[in-house]
Amino acid sequence: MQKKSKWMKKIALCFTIVLAVALMQGCGGPKTDEDRLAAMQEFTSPDGSASIYLDKSWETEEGQYEGWLFAGSQDGREALFLLQFPKKGVNRMVVDMEDMKTQVKETYGISGETEAETPELPGVENVSAQTVTLQLGGQTADCYLVYGETDYAYYSFMFVAYTMNDDVIPNAKVSCSKFVEQAPEEEDSTTVEITDTVRWFNASYAILTEINGCDYNRFAGLPANEESKALEQQSLSEWWGVTDRASADETLDWALNEGHRANFVEEMDYLKQGGFFEMDDAGRTAFLEENFNYDSDEITYYAAFYPSAYEAYEQNGAKAIAGWDYCRAMNLLSFYYLAGYYTETEALDKSLEIAQMIQPEFTSWDEMMESYLLGYEYWGQESSDERRGIYEDLKGRADNPYAVDYNLTLEKTW
Repeated sequence: MQKKSKWMKKIALCFTIVLAVALMQGCGGPKTDEDRLAAMQEFTSPDGSASIYLDKSWETEEGQYEGWLFAGSQDGREALFLLQFPKKGVNRMVVDMEDMKTQVKETYGISGETEAETPELPGVENVSAQTVTLQLGGQTADCYLVYGETDYAYYSFMFVAYTMNDDVIPNAKVSCSKFVEQAPEEEDSTTVEITDTVRWFNASYAILTEINGCDYNRFAGLPANEESKALEQQSLSEWWGVTDRASADETLDWALNEGHRANFVEEMDYLKQGGFFEMDDAGRTAFLEENFNYDSDEITYYAAFYPSAYEAYEQNGAKAIAGWDYCRAMNLLSFYYLAGYYTETEALDKSLEIAQMIQPEFTSWDEMMESYLLGYEYWGQESSDERRGIYEDLKGRADNPYAVDYNLTLEKTW
């Protein structure tokens, strides 16, 4: 959530800067669509992924992201904010269309939404339009706000006007009719064919792949290139302390042979011997305060968590949360590949070795994911409801990653 907060602050700053030089009053001009278009020229986002026609006299302002286009008239009367939100990959900032709408509404202080006629947007689906009021940084303006999506991205087109007049929406519709998306071509050095065995690998960590906005239908979830390499090297360093092949191997070995389940078993055994599970709530709190180096929030959480996990522990021992460690180990190998610490073949070979080791530990995806989710609750000190919801949602999709048979005969296919 911190990323969203930073983004909202940055976009708010961009809004203030552009709006200061781009408040509309409305102007006269051509009344036919042909004449309106004749007064326009193509404007393109810095990365070339999106373009739209606007008045020839307009000037662009620097946006926060390469796929965004901010432009306004020289006399400060008109402005367009074209915001592009890629659906997948390292540049994903929103989860879905509704998330984008929420972010835009909160960031720009949108109110007074009134349904408006939708424009033609070539190649864009699920188009909707509203007239709204924006309020941010002490500035108030009217806006013709258009949303839509392509296979590549979600879009917000904000045609801003100090006062909405008869030309704003007609001009905006002509602009929209000339919208063009040029989704960037991916550089990807991955060569493996996505067989059922590779799908099994992907399914073992599909929940996190989905959370990260990546693609569970491709090995490692992202194209293997310099951008993903830098991203994963940074992520592995920050989250795992992995900075090279040696530390990668050490961390993987820890996840497979100890992981969080080692401490979990030790703590559950200690609690059982101390009579923790026979105590009332007050007694459990006092026991944790006396015997564990927990802060007050941790005491409150674990006083409830340990009893709820006790049945799973009694039935399964370390396996109660082993799915958490094992799925993360599988996920680590995909990160190692993208980061350049493992070759593609090394990552696949090791994934097969681990998958064949952990597969017999569970009887189904549901059983493995129950273990994974309980492990998340132990580690994350919060409910797993969000991840459980993602798991159930994934199972209901046409490209359900868990459609691959859990008990598949895993074999080398690369």
